[in-house]
Amino acid sequence: MATAATLPRTGTVLADLLPASTAGRARVRDAALIVGGAALTGLTAQITVPVPGSPVPVSGQTFAALLVGTALGARRGFMALALYAMAGVAGMPWFAEARSGAAFPSFGYVLGMLLAATVVGTLARRGADRSVLRTAGTMALGSAIIYAVGVPYLALATHMSFGEAVAAGLTPFLIGDVLKAALAMGALPAAWKLLGRRG
Repeated sequence: MATAATLPRTGTVLADLLPASTAGRARVRDAALIVGGAALTGLTAQITVPVPGSPVPVSGQTFAALLVGTALGARRGFMALALYAMAGVAGMPWFAEARSGAAFPSFGYVLGMLLAATVVGTLARRGADRSVLRTAGTMALGSAIIYAVGVPYLALATHMSFGEAVAAGLTPFLIGDVLKAALAMGALPAAWKLLGRRG
């Protein structure tokens, strides 16, 4: 009986398990994954909840960005988030609250998602999405990277002090981040187990 142990322990992310028999088909698959990752991030960004007193809403885009990076790996994850960011800057209204362009205080979080997707994708290739605890750590690190870019950007864009930016752009989102991490902790290891049983 096949188990998750039959899958490569490192060097593989979930997207690598999609079939591509030739180099040409692999390029088509990768292009579809990149476009799909950007679209998923744009769609989930429209799931927003305003936060009183903050110019930054709670949205699904950070969860999608981390999921895309983990599932696609560093290179494809970065390219998916780069496509998301470039299309949004060019005018596609798929940032949170249907925004586009770069002239809004929460744009720093979009930039942070580029870096976070790359880091969690690198960790996933080392097996960081195979167990509940390792997935939790990966998601926590990815979220921290997004805040490390987004909060200082928020402070500069709004002329807040750093403490005010933390209060407006980090603290209200911690509970939501725990819930998002819990979803990933269940979904990613379960996907590996399912694929292992089918292998």
